[in-house]
Amino acid sequence: MNTRFLDACWGKPVDRTPVWLMRQAGRYLPDYMRVRSKCTFLELCKTPELAAEVSIQPVDILGVDAAILFSDILTPVEPMGMALDFVPGPVFEHPIRTMADVEKLRIPQMEQDVPYVLETIKILRRELANKVPLIGFGGAPFTLACYMVEGKGSKDWATMKRMMYAAPEVYAALMEKVTMMDMEYLNAQIKAGAQAIQIFDTWGGVLAPSDYEKYVLPYTTKLINGLNRQNVPVIHFVKGAGTMLDSVKRAGGDVMGLDWHINLGKAREVLGDMAVQGNLDPTVLFAPKDVIEQEVKRVLDENAGRPGHIFNLGHGILPTVPPENAIHMVECVHRLSQK
Repeated sequence: MNTRFLDACWGKPVDRTPVWLMRQAGRYLPDYMRVRSKCTFLELCKTPELAAEVSIQPVDILGVDAAILFSDILTPVEPMGMALDFVPGPVFEHPIRTMADVEKLRIPQMEQDVPYVLETIKILRRELANKVPLIGFGGAPFTLACYMVEGKGSKDWATMKRMMYAAPEVYAALMEKVTMMDMEYLNAQIKAGAQAIQIFDTWGGVLAPSDYEKYVLPYTTKLINGLNRQNVPVIHFVKGAGTMLDSVKRAGGDVMGLDWHINLGKAREVLGDMAVQGNLDPTVLFAPKDVIEQEVKRVLDENAGRPGHIFNLGHGILPTVPPENAIHMVECVHRLSQK
């Protein structure tokens, strides 16, 4: 197996910088759209053979150094008792607004409630045995709670923030329950065979640094500390966290995911020996190939050859990116970083 990705997670020297892409299994690939045309998004997530197929596609097409489970961060929230739909974004018909709503939520039994996720992981471990490692993932408690409280995506997450400030006891009860669910979910992925875990806190950066430390950090720290992570690195990605990397580091992850709003070299100065992942602006993949190569080189130069760097985009790949540009980016990373 190509262990370049796992070695970099642990800060070990590698022959060339490993690379994978957030949302690498997705709409920009014609092969994905062919599979997706047969079913709804949720049906795809819940059909292990199809979810495994689209998880493997970018490994073969792009030549990336890791596969990531195809699923959605809200998958384990549905069996807590919240009906989920995608239209096309996620929508919960009955958002969490009161303590009574929180009390109704149940902690799922993962093997009974999300068996399709665990079966997908088992299929992928068999299919990827001689290829690359498999990354499992979940949403961070705060990001999951944002969707549960708002009921859908939001520009300002005002309803969530109102609960946080005006009903702190409801907020705390919700975050405790979501954190426990999240811990069970990610541990079930590890037990099923996930070789690394990425925690996505997509909305953690919408808070002021002081509020992040008060309202988010304790729960993410509890989650990470509760994972059965022996030899399983944890990647912690907080979008918009460039001004509070020191706080995010205290959550205890092994690798810090970086978005494109911060210079990677400066981030490494703040983080010390901690491994990092990132951080090319996803829109660079719309540029001509020579510009893509220049930007890849810039990110690699910012890292300055230090061990513990996994190349990635600063957020998910966009659905209208030409696949040949993503292939070119991966090739550039490997060629330009070859030792």
